[in-house]
Amino acid sequence: MLGLTAQDLEIVLLSLRVAAVATLFALPLAFAVAWALARGRFWGRGLLDALVHLPLVLPPVATGYALLLLLGRQGLLGAPLSKLGIVLAFDWTGAALAAAVMAFPLMVRPIRLSIEAIDPQVDQAARTLGAGTWARLTRLTLPLALPGIAAGAVLGFAKALGEFGATITFAAAIPGVSLTLPSAIYQAIQTPGAEQRAAALCLVAALIAVTAVIGADALTRWALKRAGGA
Repeated sequence: MLGLTAQDLEIVLLSLRVAAVATLFALPLAFAVAWALARGRFWGRGLLDALVHLPLVLPPVATGYALLLLLGRQGLLGAPLSKLGIVLAFDWTGAALAAAVMAFPLMVRPIRLSIEAIDPQVDQAARTLGAGTWARLTRLTLPLALPGIAAGAVLGFAKALGEFGATITFAAAIPGVSLTLPSAIYQAIQTPGAEQRAAALCLVAALIAVTAVIGADALTRWALKRAGGA
């Protein structure tokens, strides 16, 4: 396929796993933070908003280095975790964590906008009718915010798939362990005579991203039709 070797296919599968795990684990937290920023009125809300967007303004390498200091084998949290047999640095799980951190702001933003677009009077009416917080969240907020959740998921997945700086700093680029598509493309570009391989890997990354966008668009349209018919 596209002249890819078995090693290249392994890299693609690893990248998909890293991006999928990063998205699945970050999405619930992104929704919770987005809901807090959209509906919450608490001290430190501005600070939380700034912290959420910090990975967007920091160099990705700096974010990866911060993760290394915090969760590396000798890090503040990494040292006690390693004694329990939990090691994230220089592993595919570390690549997924770094990708999730970098993708998190892109997931929070559309979800927050989607929640803010929900008329507060709808929530107030549900509360008046006796619906509790959990019922309003699961039966009202979640369905109405589904288009934003889908957009956040696809943006997060695409960002996680293409993340390079934080990933290579925290998880390195170990073949078969943490070598993802961006790192493989970079290595191919730096290798004389490997331009065709680099182009093939770029094409695969583009195809995956386009497929994710088309899928998210279909899910968004389905969610809008469902919300309109409800």
